[in-house]
Amino acid sequence: MALVYSEVLMKIRELLDIVPKESQYPESMPLSGLLQFASARHINGIAVATSGYTEIYLAFLSGEPEGAIYIDDKGTFYGDKATVLIRGNETFTLWDVKGDLVDALVMGCRIYERAYIKTCSMDDMPDIGLKSTGIGVLSLTIMYKKIPQNGVRVSIRKEKLMLGSDVTTDTGSVGFRLMYGDYTCMVEDKLHGVSTFPLQFDRTNTSIVLDLKE
Repeated sequence: MALVYSEVLMKIRELLDIVPKESQYPESMPLSGLLQFASARHINGIAVATSGYTEIYLAFLSGEPEGAIYIDDKGTFYGDKATVLIRGNETFTLWDVKGDLVDALVMGCRIYERAYIKTCSMDDMPDIGLKSTGIGVLSLTIMYKKIPQNGVRVSIRKEKLMLGSDVTTDTGSVGFRLMYGDYTCMVEDKLHGVSTFPLQFDRTNTSIVLDLKE
């Protein structure tokens, strides 16, 4: 299967080709370990995970994940859309790269909602007696008079924290990778009216239909 490589991805590949071999950290790491390692050392760098047709690139500035690219046989995804596809069980190789170079690359694949990737990293952390906790994908379908609503903005909040925001597809659907729990969903229609819905997300309640009122 042919993959379409963007200019941003080509720059990353070219950059890694010229980075000295000694700039690679010797140990491969799962996502949770990678985030902790990069944060503790305030690393500027690029982490790479590959498996079959899947390639993942994470760009770090001062220890924080600032950019992401996810590639598989279905296409290439950037920024927040890329982080949603990361499962959390991948193994990453980390390269130390100068901050100004990383910053230039991040322009094309910036992460705006870091909560996605930080929640995802909890997948490979051990349970400590919290059997009611978990992580999954919450699927929402937005309807109005039984008609799916395409192109409306859907946001998920936990108290005052914005965890994710996306636009519905032709089927009125949108998905978010979240920990199980209670959330607030805000739907902005095409006339900029906002509807608010309380949500309870758990392993028995992963697909929810929301009806917009007149």
